[in-house]
Amino acid sequence: MIIRKMTIEDYDAVYELWISCTGMGLNNLDDSKEGIHKFLKRNPETCFVAVQNNIDGVILAGHDGRRGYIYHTAVRPEYRNQNIGSELVSESMNAFEKLGINKVALVVFENNQIGNVFWEKQGFTVRDDLIYRNKTINPKMKKL
Repeated sequence: MIIRKMTIEDYDAVYELWISCTGMGLNNLDDSKEGIHKFLKRNPETCFVAVQNNIDGVILAGHDGRRGYIYHTAVRPEYRNQNIGSELVSESMNAFEKLGINKVALVVFENNQIGNVFWEKQGFTVRDDLIYRNKTINPKMKKL
């Protein structure tokens, strides 16, 4: 298995992986090929795929110049518990560090037990002093 930077040419395989994993929160705009292309252009150094026979793992991560954010991380169920997710996280964290990013955040759905256990093992802590809020500004956005 090799870990390499994600490119837009990986999109179809990455999207197939995302929809095969329970607990992913995708939408029709940000997670479209056009949306991911825009994201990769802005964050070319922080997104990675794990490749063996196919794309078997992916991490979509970016930053605003101050904080890093991890958006979508997935590993094929049959390849889990082989440190692939941990290696993807490590690659992104190293990339953030090289870019001068000092802190990284992420959001996990409360009912995503597998995801929450994974992120706890990666050293990410729960913040109980925050209320997460968002607002959709594009009426065309729909959850997938």
